[in-house]
Amino acid sequence: MTTITKTIKSINLNAEFSVLADDINQITWLDNNPTNITNEQILAKQVELQADYDAKEYQRKRAEEYPSIADQLDKIYHNGIDSWKATIKTTKDKYPKWVI
Repeated sequence: MTTITKTIKSINLNAEFSVLADDINQITWLDNNPTNITNEQILAKQVELQADYDAKEYQRKRAEEYPSIADQLDKIYHNGIDSWKATIKTTKDKYPKWVI
């Protein structure tokens, strides 16, 4: 789950607060919570942020598995674009963008 701090900042980037142990019941508003952010809004936003994070799992897995940019450029130089495309396609196929 995303942190309380990240969640509040995604609701209001200028909010000033402290939070103890990432506990929603331990938020101290340093600016008197001028936008009146409620615990319910924080929890709903956390669900939204988590769904977005989960939906992008394929991106994180692809990034870990792709060769470095230097290696990709070397492959293009020595073996051509088609060889590079085949290498990249293997990873894209392994971690598809849309899972049905």
